[in-house]
Amino acid sequence: MQHRLRLIAAASLAFFTALAQAAPAKLYKSASCGCCGEYVNYLNANGIRPAVENREDMDAIKRQHGSDVAASCHTLLIGGYTVEGHVPVTAIRKLLKEKPAIRGISAPGMPLDSPGMGEHKSGTLPVVAIGRDGKVSDWGKY
Repeated sequence: MQHRLRLIAAASLAFFTALAQAAPAKLYKSASCGCCGEYVNYLNANGIRPAVENREDMDAIKRQHGSDVAASCHTLLIGGYTVEGHVPVTAIRKLLKEKPAIRGISAPGMPLDSPGMGEHKSGTLPVVAIGRDGKVSDWGKY
């Protein structure tokens, strides 16, 4: 039974890694932001390899992609969604798997316990959904 659970876990990890890799990703960030670089490292280590573009007009990027209502420091575009800020990969994978009718998700602000900002403890970071109408709602804790 233990062997079967390990196989299921390994297959699930492979599936979600392939899903994340299959979705083209682009991350917009400020060149001077160190935590954005750490978040890119975190994404890469977890199978999401975004093209990175340094921009000085991040407020305009956020407005263009609708994440200004729950802004953070960087903006990731993946699978037709906007992912704002230091969102854990588990939330991104859920988004890509479930494909909800929303604009995207965000970890607003710069939470100290988020990936790229500090030590992240799974299940503690609030993530919000950004509706196509711009309304923000709970997406869960990751």
